[in-house]
Amino acid sequence: MQFSQNSRVWVYQSDKQLNDADVIKLQIMLDNFTIGWTAHNNQLKAKAEIRYNRFIVLIVDESQAGASGCSIDKSVRFMKDIEQELGINLFDRFNLAYRSGEQILSVPRHTFEGLISNKTIDANTTVFNNMVQNLTELETKWEVPFKDSWHIQLFSSLLAQ
Repeated sequence: MQFSQNSRVWVYQSDKQLNDADVIKLQIMLDNFTIGWTAHNNQLKAKAEIRYNRFIVLIVDESQAGASGCSIDKSVRFMKDIEQELGINLFDRFNLAYRSGEQILSVPRHTFEGLISNKTIDANTTVFNNMVQNLTELETKWEVPFKDSWHIQLFSSLLAQ
């Protein structure tokens, strides 16, 4: 299936890395959900991906049918079910992810601040912007250097120390 670059995107970040068995189980659950995902009884052109065994990316191409409030609520309820099923947290927006070498790590905000202060995270550290809105942004603005991310607005004073 081809998806428009304007397709809507929602990124959910797990508070811990999933093992391969959980990823396989989760992908089956996601596939089943997206196949049956509707908005006002219209089938949504949707798919879901798991990236780095940590991020769930939901994609909806709205050229066919738009995601409505009710359909978005369905996806949120589904994500809450996944949390319960896998014992993870997908809704902590202050659990921040960054790249350390080849690893993707996530930490609470206060730990992230400490990593900036002790220079473990610097201006060039790759961070993840889970607030991207569409496929183009996912491809160009999701994995970015700290200095080019929204994170810099919150933490620039720590970086300068």
